[in-house]
Amino acid sequence: MKHSSLALTLFSWLTLAALAQSPRRVIIDTDPGTDDAMAIILALNSPEFKVEALTVVPGNVEGWQGLENALKIVSLANRCDVLVAGGAQHPLNQKLITAQYWHGKNGLANIELPPSKCKADPRFGPDLIIELIHKYPHEITLIPIGPLTNIALAVSKDPSIVALVNDIVIMGGSITGGNVNGAAEANIYNDPEAAQIVFNAGWTVTMVGSDVGERTLITRKHLAELQATRGPQNDFIAKIVEFCITVAEQNGYSAAAMYDPLAVGTALDSTLCTLKEMHVDVETKGEFTRGETVANRMGSNENNVLHGDHYEIEGVIPLKPNARVCVASDADRFIKLFISRVAGK
Repeated sequence: MKHSSLALTLFSWLTLAALAQSPRRVIIDTDPGTDDAMAIILALNSPEFKVEALTVVPGNVEGWQGLENALKIVSLANRCDVLVAGGAQHPLNQKLITAQYWHGKNGLANIELPPSKCKADPRFGPDLIIELIHKYPHEITLIPIGPLTNIALAVSKDPSIVALVNDIVIMGGSITGGNVNGAAEANIYNDPEAAQIVFNAGWTVTMVGSDVGERTLITRKHLAELQATRGPQNDFIAKIVEFCITVAEQNGYSAAAMYDPLAVGTALDSTLCTLKEMHVDVETKGEFTRGETVANRMGSNENNVLHGDHYEIEGVIPLKPNARVCVASDADRFIKLFISRVAGK
């Protein structure tokens, strides 16, 4: 009996160890996009992840172009096992704003990849997200790196998925000013109503914003390191990086921000970001601030109580955090990780 108990205990420990080492299932919701392409290739070349699906949202490019780009990227990586599905074709409550200015006419730095060997999944992206979360309860990490339209549609259709995801790590928002204007970051600005749904769905969002992405830079020195290693994926990413740096330089910057790749990096290793719990709301009505992620860094609001013809502050009302906000990154360590994974090391 003693030997039987010992064997059972050993089996349990071995099972737990195997589970701890098994790849984490992820769904990347994406609008490819140059930095999306970098993020996808990073994820596909990271053994810590099992990329179950790419769901495509309009943003950097229109939905049809994004789907074509996503299929070409997984084909380049010889990963037709990854499901690729189209999703929403426009934001919830406004016209789409595309960003070919920053990403090239086709969204992929004008690089013409070979036709895809992979086929699109016929399911609607938000429905596929719902199906996979129910298929793998508490195992899926969602990584939305575009506007949050597909995630909002999925949550609105089936709120039960909120309690069934393992984690959600988004590239979006900023707590120190925007990158499309003084207030708003591009992904949130492209669908503020969707973002407000996602931030208030009941889960804790890990938010990797543009303000930190802009301090996590890939330079021409890093580009030379990428160019020193050859291979289809490596060569593609090197061309993407060169394009992004050139566009950045043309607009007065010295290097390219690693927006989407940093979100994937944070999902891989949360210690790459300094994370602080905050309550985040999304401004949907402001004349100058629509799309701003309004982060409450104090953790409370003042409690104003009416006294006659005026209000008086009577203490504060605590706010429950709904986000872990990345306020700084270990940029050097992340860039080294990115280059080594793309090079296949």
